[in-house]
Amino acid sequence: MAAPRRAAVLGSPIAHSLSPVLHRAAYEELGLTGWTYDRFEVDEAALPGFFETLGPEWAGLSLTMPLKRAVIPLLDGISETAASVDAVNTVVLTQDGRRTGDNTDVPGMVAALREHGIDKVEAAAILGAGATASSALAALSRVCPGEIAVYVRSEARAAEMRQWAERLEVSVRIADWADAEQALHAPLVISTTPAGATDALARSVPERPTALFDVLYDPWPTALAARWSAYGGAVVSGLDLLVHQAVLQVEQMTGRAPAPLDAMRKAGERALAAR
Repeated sequence: MAAPRRAAVLGSPIAHSLSPVLHRAAYEELGLTGWTYDRFEVDEAALPGFFETLGPEWAGLSLTMPLKRAVIPLLDGISETAASVDAVNTVVLTQDGRRTGDNTDVPGMVAALREHGIDKVEAAAILGAGATASSALAALSRVCPGEIAVYVRSEARAAEMRQWAERLEVSVRIADWADAEQALHAPLVISTTPAGATDALARSVPERPTALFDVLYDPWPTALAARWSAYGGAVVSGLDLLVHQAVLQVEQMTGRAPAPLDAMRKAGERALAAR
């Protein structure tokens, strides 16, 4: 019998995380009976101490806010994708003690878009400029050769997005949040804002909308996504992103591919419906 292996998601707050539901569903489908996946409330100050407790039974960690940047100095190396956005959401732990970091949010976004038939767009818009916006910009660098308009609330955020654009070598136009309804006419709109932030924009959805990627999944649908869908536009949800990035995590941590996308999605849908 194989030795038990452990994985977990770390962050603060963490109680809301769907990661245990998704990863456990994958383990069950893959027949990994000795695998467990837990959640731990860990902030930046506690992270180094948590790493000191990790033994050879640990296979991997998922990281959410505020740990995606704080973890980097604790690792032996990170992937090119993680380096491009200064954010690690996946740590793979080998039994010889090596710790490597990756970012599955970026390829997870690309995979979620492709699942909905969005392989390439000539232009795009991003609503918001927080942590998720840099991943969105990195994802768009793979599917959008044209201009990306980013709608922000402050000059500080604008400056950050200009730096990310230069680093990722993408063409960005910074726009004021007061003009955010103009974003809704882009071929692809990615909303990276907190719950409620785009509700007022719902009334401005065009009669023939194109594609919306709203990174929220709870509550769902957002007012913007509901109106978008009602008008016949394509909608990619935060659950789509969560499942696709988790699929990549499972594959890296377990060494088993492909991970069971459908089983993981259904488990996530059931968990959200029960909330």
